[in-house]
Amino acid sequence: MKKFKDAFNGLKLALKEKSVIIQVILGICAIIGGFIIRLDIYEWLAFIICIALVISLEIVNSVIEKICDLYSQEYDERIKKIKDMSSAFVLVASIFALIVCILVTIRRFI
Repeated sequence: MKKFKDAFNGLKLALKEKSVIIQVILGICAIIGGFIIRLDIYEWLAFIICIALVISLEIVNSVIEKICDLYSQEYDERIKKIKDMSSAFVLVASIFALIVCILVTIRRFI
């Protein structure tokens, strides 16, 4: 049970990060949009997986940035590359989530 408590504490901490909050808000918008266009079960599955993936990767990105900041507060090109690459996690997932959203939405109107 302690591991679950720790995990929920981590989630609570993550939800204080601005970047995570933004992704959660975007996920909620996608869910609202899903109700509006009346997704079927498989479309919901795709939406939920995409939302969870983007939010999870945003949390990973935030953790990596915090670890880098612990290492050094001074500018370091190596740390910049690490942070940029970890931001790419979220970017790639977001692009594919957007593609899924577009494909599902287009299918509804064709």
